[in-house]
Amino acid sequence: MGNLIKPSLQGGVSRRSILQGTAAIGATAFASQFGISPAAAQPKKGGTLRIGMAHGNTNDNYDPGTWDNAYVQVFGTARNGYLVEITADGSLTGEVAESWEASPDAKTWTFKIRKGIAYHDGGTVTPEDVVASINYHRGEDSTSAAKPFVDPIEDISVDGDNVVFTLEAGNADFPFVVSDYHLPILPSKDGKIEPSNGIGCGPYKVTNYTPGYIAELTRNPDYWKTDRAHFDGVVLMAIVDPAARQAALMTGNVDVIDGVDLKTVALFQRAPNVSILSTTGTQHYTFAMDTRAAPFSDNNVRMALKHAINRQELVDKILFGYGSVGNDHPISPSNRFYAGDLEQTTYDPDKAKYYLKQAGLDSVKVQLSAADAAFGGAVDAAVLFSSSAEKCGIDIQPVREPNDGYWSDVWMKKPFSAVYWGGRPTEDWMFTVAYASGAPWNDTFWENERFNNLLVTARSELDEGRRADMYREMQNLVRTDGGVIIPMFASYVMAHTDKVQHPEKVAANWTLDGFRAVERWWFA
Repeated sequence: MGNLIKPSLQGGVSRRSILQGTAAIGATAFASQFGISPAAAQPKKGGTLRIGMAHGNTNDNYDPGTWDNAYVQVFGTARNGYLVEITADGSLTGEVAESWEASPDAKTWTFKIRKGIAYHDGGTVTPEDVVASINYHRGEDSTSAAKPFVDPIEDISVDGDNVVFTLEAGNADFPFVVSDYHLPILPSKDGKIEPSNGIGCGPYKVTNYTPGYIAELTRNPDYWKTDRAHFDGVVLMAIVDPAARQAALMTGNVDVIDGVDLKTVALFQRAPNVSILSTTGTQHYTFAMDTRAAPFSDNNVRMALKHAINRQELVDKILFGYGSVGNDHPISPSNRFYAGDLEQTTYDPDKAKYYLKQAGLDSVKVQLSAADAAFGGAVDAAVLFSSSAEKCGIDIQPVREPNDGYWSDVWMKKPFSAVYWGGRPTEDWMFTVAYASGAPWNDTFWENERFNNLLVTARSELDEGRRADMYREMQNLVRTDGGVIIPMFASYVMAHTDKVQHPEKVAANWTLDGFRAVERWWFA
């Protein structure tokens, strides 16, 4: 099954370490955080890293509030800096913020802003830039996907070198929130940022960008992390077709790819000079039902569909063992408050038929939209789902959608569609982004009053036991009432040529080393 790496988010981050954070990134700090002995922590600099990515749309752009696929997320991290960084082991370290501290009730957070960080245009990061960058995603007029989890911020102010966040209620996970890829720190003028010029304070600066095709970047000579950004340049290519992506690696046209085609991974890894890299974490594949649209507006139909899918078959035939069975909620075993004792929803034609009868139906016919842009093998997964559902009185008609434009024209537009989620490091973050009432990425348009009340209460609850109970109930509510089918958690499976080097510990919170391969990796 390759090199399976389990992140240490579960039990690995103490409440004290979140409430009070400090960081200093030098050779020793880099070594301890990224699994390299200090004596060996001298990666070579030079060369141009070329990455072939499984995502990318022609309507992608620089606006951080819109970033919805791995291509723009890696591109965003390559050129931007964030208040806080999630390290390879799932802990937090400072980036634009060198330290942070919370009030005892976790309602007021003070971040000390690092001095001397340069933007690509020669400007310098200021506390005022931090305020403007976060405020861009707040307020009634914001259309940002980050709006749901920054709206609880009541006030942001500058206090000398510090930025002070006042929340409407305590949030013990707040430093994780501000690490989100939607929240880069950008230059501001008169309290506003310009989200479309591509200027950041990150490791690389843009020289060319054609959305949906290619981005070319060169190393930022003024980057403050002297032990990062080893490549002279980076090229990100959108190669959505998995066969073309793997061919590009084998022919030397790219150095790294994500989204390895699992149907051929056994043969692919035998190719000379090719190494497979697999990490396990929070990534999951889903089938999202629009709960506003018939027949999905009836929870009995939703439950029938949940019992009509053979989860283990998908893990075996779509993931080829690179993953595990899901239970229709988005919290993985690597999360701190994972509810492992919940009853597992299983393939059960009799139960599926029972729920159809409860809905007053003997059978039901639905269309399921899918494309490889959703996840590798999504169309095949839809076909397998259709086959298993036949025995349940459910006629699922798979619809192969175009890869380009899938996220703008199909996702959250068609009533039943295949989706991938990278997951989030905390329960609150995942639920807020995709399950809270009114969240821009609530792709099932699910509304559950009890869930929404628990979400707010759990966020400010500092007692770990009570918090665990609330998150358990929320996971069960999504499982038994939600509009999402989550049949499997998938490993991130990547490949690279042998000249590409990376730390021994590779992050599993998102693909490509938590979106930071361009900064953390190097050539031999």
